[in-house]
Amino acid sequence: MSCSSETFNLILAMIEEQNIPEAKTSLASGVSAFLWLYTSILGFKPATVVVTSDLPLGAGLGSSAALCVAFSAALLACSDTVNMDKKQEGWLVFGESELELLNKWAFAGEKIIHGKPSGIDNTVSTYGNMIKFRSGNLTRIKSSMPLKMLITNTKVGRNTKALVAGVSERTLRHSEAMSFVFDAVDLISKELANVIQTPAPDDQSIIAKEEKLEELMEMNQGLLQCMGVSHASIETVLRTTLKYKLVSKLTGAGGGGCVLTLLPTLLSGTIVDKVIAELESCGFQCLIAGIGGNGAEICFSASS
Repeated sequence: MSCSSETFNLILAMIEEQNIPEAKTSLASGVSAFLWLYTSILGFKPATVVVTSDLPLGAGLGSSAALCVAFSAALLACSDTVNMDKKQEGWLVFGESELELLNKWAFAGEKIIHGKPSGIDNTVSTYGNMIKFRSGNLTRIKSSMPLKMLITNTKVGRNTKALVAGVSERTLRHSEAMSFVFDAVDLISKELANVIQTPAPDDQSIIAKEEKLEELMEMNQGLLQCMGVSHASIETVLRTTLKYKLVSKLTGAGGGGCVLTLLPTLLSGTIVDKVIAELESCGFQCLIAGIGGNGAEICFSASS
Protein backbone atom coordinates (compact mmCIF):
# COMPACT_ATOMS: atom_id res chain seq x y z
CA MET A 1 0.00 0.00 0.00
CA SER A 2 2.18 2.77 -1.27
CA CYS A 3 1.41 5.69 -3.51
CA SER A 4 3.28 5.52 -6.81
CA SER A 5 5.02 8.69 -7.95
CA GLU A 6 2.89 8.72 -11.11
CA THR A 7 -0.41 8.61 -9.17
CA PHE A 8 0.80 11.14 -6.63
CA ASN A 9 1.89 13.57 -9.35
CA LEU A 10 -1.56 13.33 -10.94
CA ILE A 11 -3.21 14.06 -7.57
CA LEU A 12 -0.88 17.02 -6.97
CA ALA A 13 -1.71 18.41 -10.40
CA MET A 14 -5.44 18.21 -9.60
CA ILE A 15 -4.94 20.00 -6.28
CA GLU A 16 -2.77 22.72 -7.83
CA GLU A 17 -5.68 23.54 -10.15
CA GLN A 18 -7.74 24.44 -7.05
CA ASN A 19 -5.30 27.25 -6.11
CA ILE A 20 -5.33 26.39 -2.40
CA PRO A 21 -3.48 29.18 -0.49
CA GLU A 22 0.03 28.39 0.70
CA ALA A 23 -1.08 29.06 4.28
CA LYS A 24 -3.40 26.05 4.02
CA THR A 25 -0.80 23.41 3.13
CA SER A 26 -2.32 21.05 5.72
CA LEU A 27 -5.62 21.19 3.82
CA ALA A 28 -3.85 20.37 0.56
CA SER A 29 -2.04 17.39 2.10
CA GLY A 30 -5.29 16.12 3.64
CA VAL A 31 -7.06 16.34 0.28
CA SER A 32 -4.12 14.53 -1.34
CA ALA A 33 -4.40 11.67 1.16
CA PHE A 34 -8.17 11.43 0.66
CA LEU A 35 -7.96 11.39 -3.13
CA TRP A 36 -5.34 8.67 -3.06
CA LEU A 37 -7.31 6.54 -0.58
CA TYR A 38 -10.55 7.07 -2.51
CA THR A 39 -9.16 6.12 -5.92
CA SER A 40 -7.13 3.21 -4.50
CA ILE A 41 -10.05 1.66 -2.60
CA LEU A 42 -13.11 2.59 -4.69
CA GLY A 43 -11.60 3.47 -8.05
CA PHE A 44 -12.90 6.47 -9.98
CA LYS A 45 -16.59 6.33 -9.04
CA PRO A 46 -18.29 9.75 -8.73
CA ALA A 47 -19.41 10.73 -5.23
CA THR A 48 -20.05 13.68 -2.94
CA VAL A 49 -18.06 13.64 0.29
CA VAL A 50 -18.61 15.95 3.28
CA VAL A 51 -16.03 16.02 6.07
CA THR A 52 -16.63 17.64 9.48
CA SER A 53 -14.39 17.50 12.54
CA ASP A 54 -14.11 19.19 15.94
CA LEU A 55 -10.44 18.26 16.33
CA PRO A 56 -7.97 21.15 16.33
CA LEU A 57 -5.60 20.93 13.37
CA GLY A 58 -1.83 21.01 13.79
CA ALA A 59 -2.05 20.87 17.58
CA GLY A 60 -0.29 17.55 18.14
CA LEU A 61 -3.49 15.56 18.74
CA GLY A 62 -3.16 13.22 15.76
CA SER A 63 -6.03 14.83 13.84
CA SER A 64 -4.55 13.82 10.47
CA ALA A 65 -4.33 10.19 11.57
CA ALA A 66 -7.91 10.26 12.86
CA LEU A 67 -8.97 11.70 9.51
CA CYS A 68 -7.13 8.98 7.56
CA VAL A 69 -8.72 6.29 9.74
CA ALA A 70 -12.18 7.80 9.18
CA PHE A 71 -11.54 8.00 5.42
CA SER A 72 -10.31 4.41 5.28
CA ALA A 73 -13.18 3.07 7.40
CA ALA A 74 -15.85 4.78 5.30
CA LEU A 75 -14.29 3.83 1.97
CA LEU A 76 -13.64 0.19 2.93
CA ALA A 77 -17.20 -0.12 4.29
CA CYS A 78 -18.51 1.07 0.91
CA SER A 79 -16.28 -1.31 -1.03
CA ASP A 80 -16.51 -5.04 -1.67
CA THR A 81 -13.47 -5.64 0.54
CA VAL A 82 -15.36 -5.41 3.83
CA ASN A 83 -18.74 -7.08 4.31
CA MET A 84 -21.02 -4.94 6.48
CA ASP A 85 -24.80 -4.85 6.84
CA LYS A 86 -25.67 -1.35 5.65
CA LYS A 87 -29.29 -1.80 6.81
CA GLN A 88 -28.33 -2.37 10.43
CA GLU A 89 -28.95 0.59 12.74
CA GLY A 90 -26.45 2.11 15.14
CA TRP A 91 -22.68 2.00 15.18
CA LEU A 92 -21.05 -1.07 13.68
CA VAL A 93 -17.63 -2.41 14.65
CA PHE A 94 -15.02 -3.91 12.35
CA GLY A 95 -13.58 -7.38 12.83
CA GLU A 96 -9.92 -7.84 13.85
CA SER A 97 -8.69 -8.65 10.33
CA GLU A 98 -10.71 -5.73 8.93
CA LEU A 99 -9.19 -3.36 11.51
CA GLU A 100 -5.72 -4.53 10.48
CA LEU A 101 -6.50 -3.74 6.84
CA LEU A 102 -8.07 -0.40 7.78
CA ASN A 103 -4.98 0.52 9.80
CA LYS A 104 -2.67 -0.26 6.88
CA TRP A 105 -4.64 2.02 4.56
CA ALA A 106 -4.74 4.78 7.19
CA PHE A 107 -0.98 4.51 7.70
CA ALA A 108 -0.46 4.83 3.96
CA GLY A 109 -2.57 8.00 4.01
CA GLU A 110 -0.51 9.34 6.94
CA LYS A 111 2.66 8.81 4.90
CA ILE A 112 1.28 11.11 2.22
CA ILE A 113 0.59 13.80 4.82
CA HIS A 114 3.66 13.45 7.03
CA GLY A 115 6.27 11.51 5.08
CA LYS A 116 7.60 9.30 7.91
CA PRO A 117 4.96 8.92 10.64
CA SER A 118 5.56 6.51 13.54
CA GLY A 119 2.24 4.72 13.00
CA ILE A 120 1.14 5.20 16.61
CA ASP A 121 -1.54 7.84 15.92
CA ASN A 122 -3.39 5.87 13.25
CA THR A 123 -3.12 2.68 15.33
CA VAL A 124 -4.71 4.35 18.37
CA SER A 125 -7.51 5.79 16.22
CA THR A 126 -8.10 2.40 14.58
CA TYR A 127 -8.06 0.11 17.61
CA GLY A 128 -8.94 2.52 20.43
CA ASN A 129 -7.74 2.10 24.02
CA MET A 130 -4.04 2.92 24.46
CA ILE A 131 -0.76 2.12 22.75
CA LYS A 132 2.69 1.60 24.23
CA PHE A 133 5.35 2.68 21.73
CA ARG A 134 8.99 1.63 22.12
CA SER A 135 11.76 1.40 19.51
CA GLY A 136 9.27 1.25 16.68
CA ASN A 137 7.18 -1.50 18.32
CA LEU A 138 3.52 -0.85 19.11
CA THR A 139 1.81 -2.72 21.97
CA ARG A 140 -1.91 -2.32 22.60
CA ILE A 141 -2.83 -1.94 26.27
CA LYS A 142 -6.19 -1.58 27.97
CA SER A 143 -7.00 0.62 30.95
CA SER A 144 -8.65 -0.99 33.96
CA MET A 145 -10.07 2.35 35.10
CA PRO A 146 -11.91 5.32 33.59
CA LEU A 147 -9.58 8.17 32.70
CA LYS A 148 -10.66 11.68 31.81
CA MET A 149 -8.41 14.46 30.56
CA LEU A 150 -8.84 18.16 29.98
CA ILE A 151 -7.05 19.00 26.74
CA THR A 152 -5.94 22.62 26.45
CA ASN A 153 -4.97 23.83 23.00
CA THR A 154 -2.63 26.80 23.51
CA LYS A 155 -3.10 27.67 19.81
CA VAL A 156 0.65 28.28 19.65
CA GLY A 157 2.09 26.68 16.53
CA ARG A 158 5.23 24.64 16.96
CA ASN A 159 8.04 23.61 14.65
CA THR A 160 8.51 19.91 15.42
CA LYS A 161 11.68 19.66 13.33
CA ALA A 162 13.29 22.59 15.19
CA LEU A 163 12.25 21.19 18.59
CA VAL A 164 13.72 17.77 17.81
CA ALA A 165 16.92 19.43 16.59
CA GLY A 166 17.08 21.45 19.83
CA VAL A 167 16.83 18.29 21.95
CA SER A 168 19.56 16.64 19.84
CA GLU A 169 21.87 19.62 20.31
CA ARG A 170 21.27 19.66 24.06
CA THR A 171 22.01 15.93 24.16
CA LEU A 172 25.34 16.50 22.41
CA ARG A 173 26.29 19.23 24.88
CA HIS A 174 25.20 17.26 27.98
CA SER A 175 25.25 13.65 26.82
CA GLU A 176 25.59 11.98 30.24
CA ALA A 177 22.97 14.10 31.98
CA MET A 178 20.51 13.78 29.09
CA SER A 179 20.95 9.99 29.01
CA PHE A 180 19.65 9.92 32.61
CA VAL A 181 16.72 12.13 31.56
CA PHE A 182 15.76 9.73 28.74
CA ASP A 183 16.14 6.71 31.04
CA ALA A 184 13.86 8.38 33.60
CA VAL A 185 11.23 9.08 30.91
CA ASP A 186 11.38 5.41 29.90
CA LEU A 187 10.92 4.22 33.49
CA ILE A 188 7.99 6.62 34.03
CA SER A 189 6.30 5.33 30.85
CA LYS A 190 6.68 1.72 31.99
CA GLU A 191 5.32 2.49 35.45
CA LEU A 192 2.38 4.44 34.00
CA ALA A 193 1.48 1.50 31.73
CA ASN A 194 1.57 -0.86 34.74
CA VAL A 195 -0.58 1.45 36.87
CA ILE A 196 -3.16 1.81 34.10
CA GLN A 197 -3.45 -1.95 33.56
CA THR A 198 -3.51 -2.97 37.24
CA PRO A 199 -7.09 -3.90 38.32
CA ALA A 200 -8.97 -1.28 40.36
CA PRO A 201 -11.79 -3.14 42.15
CA ASP A 202 -13.17 -0.18 44.12
CA ASP A 203 -13.27 3.62 44.33
CA GLN A 204 -10.40 3.72 46.82
CA SER A 205 -8.18 1.80 44.40
CA ILE A 206 -9.07 4.18 41.59
CA ILE A 207 -8.23 7.22 43.74
CA ALA A 208 -4.87 5.71 44.71
CA LYS A 209 -4.07 4.98 41.07
CA GLU A 210 -5.05 8.51 40.02
CA GLU A 211 -2.67 9.93 42.62
CA LYS A 212 0.15 7.81 41.18
CA LEU A 213 -0.70 8.97 37.66
CA GLU A 214 -0.58 12.60 38.82
CA GLU A 215 2.88 12.09 40.28
CA LEU A 216 4.11 10.38 37.12
CA MET A 217 2.69 13.15 34.91
CA GLU A 218 4.33 15.79 37.12
CA MET A 219 7.71 14.03 36.91
CA ASN A 220 7.38 13.57 33.17
CA GLN A 221 6.64 17.26 32.66
CA GLY A 222 9.74 18.16 34.69
CA LEU A 223 11.87 15.94 32.46
CA LEU A 224 10.36 17.45 29.31
CA GLN A 225 11.29 20.87 30.65
CA CYS A 226 14.84 19.55 31.10
CA MET A 227 14.83 18.67 27.40
CA GLY A 228 13.89 22.24 26.52
CA VAL A 229 10.55 21.53 24.84
CA SER A 230 8.24 23.53 27.11
CA HIS A 231 6.91 26.99 26.25
CA ALA A 232 5.55 30.08 28.03
CA SER A 233 1.99 29.16 26.98
CA ILE A 234 2.43 25.65 28.39
CA GLU A 235 3.75 27.08 31.67
CA THR A 236 0.67 29.32 31.88
CA VAL A 237 -1.58 26.25 31.64
CA LEU A 238 0.51 24.45 34.28
CA ARG A 239 0.27 27.36 36.72
CA THR A 240 -3.47 27.79 36.13
CA THR A 241 -4.37 24.14 36.69
CA LEU A 242 -2.02 23.87 39.68
CA LYS A 243 -4.04 26.60 41.43
CA TYR A 244 -6.89 24.06 41.45
CA LYS A 245 -4.53 21.23 42.55
CA LEU A 246 -4.67 19.62 39.12
CA VAL A 247 -1.61 18.14 37.41
CA SER A 248 -0.80 18.82 33.75
CA LYS A 249 1.84 17.95 31.19
CA LEU A 250 2.52 18.88 27.59
CA THR A 251 1.72 16.44 24.82
CA GLY A 252 3.09 16.03 21.33
CA ALA A 253 6.32 17.76 20.39
CA GLY A 254 5.86 20.61 22.90
CA GLY A 255 6.89 24.18 22.15
CA GLY A 256 3.20 25.11 22.20
CA GLY A 257 0.48 22.77 20.99
CA CYS A 258 -1.61 21.04 23.65
CA VAL A 259 -1.47 20.27 27.36
CA LEU A 260 -3.12 17.34 29.16
CA THR A 261 -4.67 17.75 32.62
CA LEU A 262 -5.87 14.71 34.56
CA LEU A 263 -9.43 15.15 35.85
CA PRO A 264 -9.81 12.85 38.89
CA THR A 265 -13.00 10.81 39.24
CA LEU A 266 -14.22 12.69 42.32
CA LEU A 267 -13.43 16.16 40.97
CA SER A 268 -16.44 18.44 41.09
CA GLY A 269 -17.90 19.76 37.85
CA THR A 270 -17.84 23.26 39.33
CA ILE A 271 -14.04 23.14 39.61
CA VAL A 272 -13.74 21.92 36.02
CA ASP A 273 -15.92 24.81 34.83
CA LYS A 274 -13.77 27.32 36.72
CA VAL A 275 -10.54 25.91 35.30
CA ILE A 276 -11.91 25.96 31.75
CA ALA A 277 -13.21 29.53 32.16
CA GLU A 278 -9.81 30.74 33.38
CA LEU A 279 -7.91 28.94 30.61
CA GLU A 280 -10.26 30.22 27.93
CA SER A 281 -9.82 33.76 29.26
CA CYS A 282 -6.14 33.35 28.31
CA GLY A 283 -7.22 32.66 24.73
CA PHE A 284 -6.83 28.89 24.95
CA GLN A 285 -9.28 26.26 23.66
CA CYS A 286 -10.44 23.51 26.05
CA LEU A 287 -11.78 20.04 25.31
CA ILE A 288 -12.64 17.15 27.60
CA ALA A 289 -11.91 13.61 26.45
CA GLY A 290 -12.17 10.12 27.87
CA ILE A 291 -8.92 8.20 27.49
CA GLY A 292 -8.94 4.69 26.11
CA GLY A 293 -12.17 4.85 24.12
CA ASN A 294 -13.43 2.72 21.26
CA GLY A 295 -11.62 2.42 17.96
CA ALA A 296 -13.03 2.81 14.45
CA GLU A 297 -16.78 2.32 14.11
CA ILE A 298 -19.19 3.18 11.32
CA CYS A 299 -22.87 4.10 11.08
CA PHE A 300 -24.94 3.98 7.90
CA SER A 301 -27.76 6.51 7.74
CA ALA A 302 -31.19 5.56 6.42
CA SER A 303 -30.54 7.48 3.21
CA SER A 304 -27.33 5.59 2.35
